[in-house]
Amino acid sequence: MASGENLEKLEDMIVRAAESTATHVRAAKAAISNVIFGQDQVVERALITLLSGGHALLVGVPGLAKTKLVETMGTVLGLDARRVQFTPDLMPSDILGSEVLEESTGGKRNFRFISGPVFAQLLMADEINRASPRTQSALLQAMQEQHVTVAGLRYDLPKPFHVLATQNPLEQEGTYPLPEAQLDRFLMQVDVDYPDHEAERKILFDTTGADESRAKPAMTAEDLLAAQRLVRRLPVGESVVEAILALVRSARPGSDGGELGRLISWGPGPRASQALMLVVRARALLDGRFAPSIDDVIELAEPVLKHRMALTFAARADGETIGNVISRLKARIG
Repeated sequence: MASGENLEKLEDMIVRAAESTATHVRAAKAAISNVIFGQDQVVERALITLLSGGHALLVGVPGLAKTKLVETMGTVLGLDARRVQFTPDLMPSDILGSEVLEESTGGKRNFRFISGPVFAQLLMADEINRASPRTQSALLQAMQEQHVTVAGLRYDLPKPFHVLATQNPLEQEGTYPLPEAQLDRFLMQVDVDYPDHEAERKILFDTTGADESRAKPAMTAEDLLAAQRLVRRLPVGESVVEAILALVRSARPGSDGGELGRLISWGPGPRASQALMLVVRARALLDGRFAPSIDDVIELAEPVLKHRMALTFAARADGETIGNVISRLKARIG
């Protein structure tokens, strides 16, 4: 009986915490949307990424407010945000930091570590595919391991630590596309499209007038960490777990995919299932719900799977796209 009462108390605590956190998070979303117009889905998915404790790859042409989104999120969420412009000559030390030799007044020489821009809570890696593979891998190691090693010494990154990287889908000359294993480090790929007519009209008036909308803080770094802990405690029903497993397993070449399996060259690993388990909970919390549904799985399937699979040459020659294949896979569980 006592254990039953304890369980009820625990559930009540989670519900109260979820209600309070959901209010904070919705306020943060509204504050970001007051500055970033016409990109509601992008704002939502970027927030879901941070609530899930992950990193996002923002893919879109220049001029769609990707940089402004990161700056705004940093202000609204109370995070120390920095930006690095990736270029072919960028070195790992330009991101991680380096040791410099210093001479004290007594003539003693010592090495001192000067930290790089990666020591931020929210880092924007602008045009990540313009840097060399060596520099890319230095950042991606930091993303995965939450620390860096310089001259044999370990330096922990701040918490929370998130990377929002951008990539231009059109301009491929002079770029180094991210390898599949490194793309897998990103929780979601968020496609940033052009705003609609009304949103673009609003952008025109807001950004060319005397008074431009400014971001206002709505959360702190501690609030975000508490929200991330809560996301991992939200219950997930058996039907949602089975939907996640069925979807991810069917996105791989082989018998699980049926006829569509023949179109797929390589597919998502278990990290995709883990990502979906986190993002569906975060989306539920953002909506003020305390448990995710199959609709959440369907809504977030494409941004979680898109960068983790590829089609065969024959499928691409027939005009198939990853988006179309994922849509047909979603229809099976919907």
